[in-house]
Amino acid sequence: MLLKADELGRIEITERDGVRVIRRDIVAARWWARAFARRAAAREARALARLDGIDGVPALLRWDGRELLRSYIAGAPMQQAQPRDRAYYREALRLLARLHRRGIVHNDLAKEPNWLVRADGRPALVDFQIAWTRGKRGALFRLLAREDLRHLLKHKRTYCPEALSARQRDILNTPAPHSRLWRATGKRLYKLIARRVFGYWDNEGQGRIRD
Repeated sequence: MLLKADELGRIEITERDGVRVIRRDIVAARWWARAFARRAAAREARALARLDGIDGVPALLRWDGRELLRSYIAGAPMQQAQPRDRAYYREALRLLARLHRRGIVHNDLAKEPNWLVRADGRPALVDFQIAWTRGKRGALFRLLAREDLRHLLKHKRTYCPEALSARQRDILNTPAPHSRLWRATGKRLYKLIARRVFGYWDNEGQGRIRD
């Protein structure tokens, strides 16, 4: 089943040896975007390899430079499930802490489709294409990790605002300097390119389907 097809390739649900998996096909990318698509998939593969064994993160099954296979996690994207249970956000905070302890920052948690709500109500994370995978936990890592947290809290504010603590509200009210600069300068250009060239819309979770 096709999930997404755009200039960076195809993402689909398929089966290998009778097991449902997610397949990212880099060969299907446009010729001019193929190198970028391969780098993004390689970054995702590195992140998943470092996060191996963490519940709520897909397992890396294969990456050969042309095809990335990861395990399938059943669940609904956040914008559909709209989680309002405090327990979801407690578990999401724990999941995020596990990522950061492994030296990984997701870097794309503002997008609701990257958060899943599983059948039992627990969170899961997908799409590690722009994750921080260097492993070094210096000042920049801490800055980016804080933004991961702030984006989660933004979703909590949307769906479960009564559960926000005073400290969490303070974090929400103090975005990192690079985030303020991004919103003031590059964000509009990014949205223009993402929507006009790649067909991305932040709250849909799918690019346009190509023939």
